[in-house]
Amino acid sequence: MRIGVLDLQGAVEEHIHMIEKCGYQGIRVKTLEDLNKVEKLIIPGGESTTIGKLAKIYGLDEAIIKKGKEGLPIFGTCAGMILLAREIKDYEQVKFNLINITVERNAFGRQVDSFEVEVKIKGMKGKSFRAVFIRAPYIKRVGKEVEVLAEFENKIIMAKQGKILVCAFHPELTDDLRVHQYFLEEKF
Repeated sequence: MRIGVLDLQGAVEEHIHMIEKCGYQGIRVKTLEDLNKVEKLIIPGGESTTIGKLAKIYGLDEAIIKKGKEGLPIFGTCAGMILLAREIKDYEQVKFNLINITVERNAFGRQVDSFEVEVKIKGMKGKSFRAVFIRAPYIKRVGKEVEVLAEFENKIIMAKQGKILVCAFHPELTDDLRVHQYFLEEKF
């Protein structure tokens, strides 16, 4: 299976590395041609405004929206979660509107406020997952069709709706493959 990572800005190499450690082929997605080669897509953390603007410039925004609506499994981490959301609190930017959530950007503080914490993820066996938060958003509201998978300090940090999976943290910055395995092996 070929797994794409949107390669416009952000933690692309780290996601490719995790995909390959899970036993799959990682493909950098920079063009529509690249997007058409993949069976699943990861939208990495980075700067959501920049990724959104570049996606629009390269014509990837509408293609990602179309493919997401047609059933392409998509996983958004941090900035990727912001881009996949239906609504962004008090901020206007490109968004794909593929999961019925409202997110708040930089909700845990600035870069200097970055932290790591153990979180329990619904359906994930074994020990807690060490989540890395860097200028992270969180989910303020979920629609009834959205399943909450993890919370931290009463804030929703991981959820899914259909074939769309999002998290506020950076699983690609750990050695723990379980979040990537969940996305790659889950029969959405």
